[in-house]
Amino acid sequence: MIKKIFAAIVLFGLMTVAIVQAMEKEEPKPKNDDRLSGLSVGLKAPDFELKNLKGETVKLSDYKGQKVMLNFWATWCPPCKAEMPDMQKFYTESGDNIAILAINIDPEYDVAGFAKELGLDFTILLDDQDKVNTVYKILTIPTTFFIDENGIITHKHLSSMSIETMRKYAGL
Repeated sequence: MIKKIFAAIVLFGLMTVAIVQAMEKEEPKPKNDDRLSGLSVGLKAPDFELKNLKGETVKLSDYKGQKVMLNFWATWCPPCKAEMPDMQKFYTESGDNIAILAINIDPEYDVAGFAKELGLDFTILLDDQDKVNTVYKILTIPTTFFIDENGIITHKHLSSMSIETMRKYAGL
């Protein structure tokens, strides 16, 4: 009888330990960049419609079937300004392999003058009502999303990027 009670106590103890460990087990951590602000890698990039510096309407869906580098920035942001020359070099060297859409979140400043001063000729869009900024859940700038030909976010990067990082994320 004592052996049965002892076996039952041991079995109960083992089951308790197993249950407690299962309950305390950490959920798998997401990929490093999925913990960052903004939409998660692997999601379909939401479509949007904004005006460029010429006043023309541009939609993300206009670039369907093409890779896109989607960058959120502001003229007053030092890291944004620091990455702009590399973005221009990347734009020039990548040709038609990837489209760059730089979404300015502070259009009340002289964005066109800023672009001219730095010699930027990639597409700059103005989010004057914070609509796209909100949809993409931007908390810090610069924030850049790399979107594949199917419209899926493949990489996300916070802070300024070097041209090497742009090449890596774009797969070029």
